Amino acid sequence: MSLLRSLLFSTPLIFLATIVMGTLSLVDSLFDKTGNSQHALARVWGRMLLAVSLIRVRAEGVEKLDPAASYVFVSNHQSYMDIPAFLSVVPHQFRFFAKKGLFAIPFLGTHLRNAGHLPVDRSSARNSLKSMTEGARIISQRGVSVLLFPEGGRCPEGLREFKEGAAYIAIKAGVPVVPMAIIGMREKLPMGSIHIRSGKVAVRVGDPIPTAGMHVSERLELTARLYTEVSRLIETVGA
Repeated sequence: MSLLRSLLFSTPLIFLATIVMGTLSLVDSLFDKTGNSQHALARVWGRMLLAVSLIRVRAEGVEKLDPAASYVFVSNHQSYMDIPAFLSVVPHQFRFFAKKGLFAIPFLGTHLRNAGHLPVDRSSARNSLKSMTEGARIISQRGVSVLLFPEGGRCPEGLREFKEGAAYIAIKAGVPVVPMAIIGMREKLPMGSIHIRSGKVAVRVGDPIPTAGMHVSERLELTARLYTEVSRLIETVGA
């Protein structure tokens, strides 16, 4: 029954919601060049996807965040449904990094670009550094936050080693970096599966870590600390 519900109910409605909200966002981008209203639409889209998937997200620790501050949010990455979950519970305006190739796809690329999301080019160390530097500039100039998955992609089990990009961006921008963890989403939509299962998921927000006064040479130490904090949030009793 769960598989039939996923194939005949959830999946078609996810495609429909994505087409409708994506079209509205694209039209909206013609009038709002900041990406703020597109983000508001994305939050509605995220909640719609969770609702039709019968996935309930519980937020823990959001009160630790200053509504007026900008952050670099760092989390583990379990599933394609992670971003809808974060959109549904994180109250801040935030942008995320997407693979450069996605920006070349008609319609999707236009939406990502107009909404202010950032392409990441991993073809070389130089291009990757350029992407991270641009991310830090966006935070400093626009006053928005960014969300990164430092594992470099979805992880089928456990927690992979973190890449140092998130720490670099936070230090360059001089904003706090916030460790976060999503728990339970891997079981709702595993990698390689089209079977969306209903149930409860938790998004945990850790204590913001200040980076003011830090030098980029300290990014490895900060990356290690972030890995430890995210691991702790995942393993917290009551997950």
